[in-house]
Amino acid sequence: MKKVLIVDDEATIVASLEFLMSRAGYAVCVALNGDEALAAVEAFGPDLVLLDVMMPRRSGFEVCQRMRERPDWAHIKVVMLSAKGRESEIEKGLALGADAYVTKPFSNRDLVASVGRLLGVGEGRGPGSPPGK
Repeated sequence: MKKVLIVDDEATIVASLEFLMSRAGYAVCVALNGDEALAAVEAFGPDLVLLDVMMPRRSGFEVCQRMRERPDWAHIKVVMLSAKGRESEIEKGLALGADAYVTKPFSNRDLVASVGRLLGVGEGRGPGSPPGK
């Protein structure tokens, strides 16, 4: 089973993403800030990280950069999630090594499909994933 780490400091977004990824068939772990994110990457060993940009303690940009500095984490896919959708932020995230940059609000269906594509899981829809959500 593929593992997804959700990193966001907004409880409603965490709950929504946790439900969505679990329903899509992924094992899920949650971190609420940048420091917890790095510890969770070490302990949980995710295949993919859904990473908020604006967080306490360490930004998503810094977490992504730290992850890419570690050769043993190079295989972990990173999807940055942010309300910041300016071209400069998107370019920064991708330049730091993110595999994708998704602006909030986002389509649940599109996010699940993107995660699936990055992880090489068919259409990105696991067993029990809700149609059209």
